[in-house]
Amino acid sequence: MTGPTTRTAPADSTGTSAAPSILRQPRAVWAVAFACVIAFMGIGLVDPILKEIAAQLRATPSQVSLLFTSYMAVMGVSMLVTGVVSSRIGPKRTLLAGLALIIVSAALAGMSDSVGAVIGFRAGWGLGNALFVATALATIVSASAGSVGQAIILFEAALGLGIASGPLIGGVLGQVSWRGPFFGVSVLMTIALVATAFFLPSTPPTGRPTSLLDPFRALRHRALLLLALVAIFYNLGFFTLMAAGPFALPSYSIMGIGWTFFGWGLLLALTSVWLAPVLQRRFGTLPTLTAVLALFALDLAAMALGADHEPVVTAGIALAGAFLGVTNTLVTEAVMGAAPVERPVASAAYSFVRFTGGAVGPFVALKLAERVDLHAPFWFGAGAVAVGVAVVALGARTIAAALDRSPAPHGVTEAESELVGDLA
Repeated sequence: MTGPTTRTAPADSTGTSAAPSILRQPRAVWAVAFACVIAFMGIGLVDPILKEIAAQLRATPSQVSLLFTSYMAVMGVSMLVTGVVSSRIGPKRTLLAGLALIIVSAALAGMSDSVGAVIGFRAGWGLGNALFVATALATIVSASAGSVGQAIILFEAALGLGIASGPLIGGVLGQVSWRGPFFGVSVLMTIALVATAFFLPSTPPTGRPTSLLDPFRALRHRALLLLALVAIFYNLGFFTLMAAGPFALPSYSIMGIGWTFFGWGLLLALTSVWLAPVLQRRFGTLPTLTAVLALFALDLAAMALGADHEPVVTAGIALAGAFLGVTNTLVTEAVMGAAPVERPVASAAYSFVRFTGGAVGPFVALKLAERVDLHAPFWFGAGAVAVGVAVVALGARTIAAALDRSPAPHGVTEAESELVGDLA
C-alpha cells in the first residue's frame, strides 16, 4: 500500500486556497482517532468499579489502587522504548501491536478471579497503551488532510472524549458486572484494530533510529527536568483523586460514581482544548500554570476538610477536572519547547518521569486511608501539588529562558477557532 497523499485545498470564489474542514479527514485519521478515544477511556474506566472489585475479589482499597499504579508505572517505563520500537518497525505496526496488547490484556483482566491477576493484566494494558499513544498523534498528523494545528486539535478532542466517557462507560457496563468494562474495552479495541489495519496505509520507519539512552540524555536539560518534576507532583494529586474519590463516596452507586467522574472528565476535556489557550494568551504560560496548580492544591485541601461530606467530595472531583485540563495542556506544550532535542525524545523523557513518579500516588493515598482516615489521602495529594507549585516558582527563570530559546511557537493556533466553527 502507498503512504498518505497530500491533498490540495479547494479554491474559494476569490481564487485563494480555502483550508479544508477539520471534519473532512481520510478514513485512516478517523480510525486512529476512534482508537484514541477507546485508549484514553482506560484512565477513568475502573473508577466506578473500584469498590465493586474490592468487594467481589475480597481486596483492600490499597490493593485495588494498584490497578492505577501498575497501569501507569508500566506505561511510564514503556515510554522509553516506544520510540526505539516505532523508529525500527514503523508507526502502523507499533499502533497495531499496542492495540493487540490492550485487547488481550483487557479480556484476560475481565476473566480473572483474583485482584493480583487483574493488576498484572492491567500492567499489560499500560504497555499496549504506551505503544499506541506514543505514535497515535504523529500518525494522525501525517495522515491528516488539513493543517498540523487541525490534526493536533483532533487528537486533543479524541483524548478529551475518551477521558470524559471512560467513567460513564465503566459505570454502565459495571452495573452488569465488574468484568463488563474490561470486556467492553476489548471489543471496542478489536473494532479499532480492524479499522486501523484496513484504512491506515503502511508507514515504514522514518528518521533516525533512537536509543534507550536518548530520553535520559534529554533530562540533562534543566528546564525539561524541572517540568518533569512538576508533572510528578501534580500527578500524585491527580491519581490520589482518582483512587480515593470513589471510596469517599460510600453511598454512591456504580453509576453515581460514573456520573461524578464523567463531570470531571468533561471539564478536563473542555478546559484543555478551549480554556487553556485563552488563559495562556492572556497571562502567559508560567503564571497561569502556577495559579492553576495552586487552585488544584486548594481544591484537594477542601476535599480533605470535607471528606465526610459527599457533596463536597463530588464538587471537588468535578472542579479538579478544570484545573487538570489547563495544567495538562500547558505542561505538555512547555515540554515540547523546553529542551533542544527531538520532540519524541522529549516526550518519552517527560512521560517516563511523570508516570513512573506519579504511579505511587494511588497506593500511598489508600494506604493512608486504611491506616489513618479518609481525610489523609486528600491532604497527601494537596501537599504533593503544593510542592509542584514551589518547583514551578523556583524554576521559573530556567523554564522561561528555555521556552524563549525554543524556535517552536507557543500558544493558540487558528485550529482552535476552526474547530469551534466546524462543530457549531
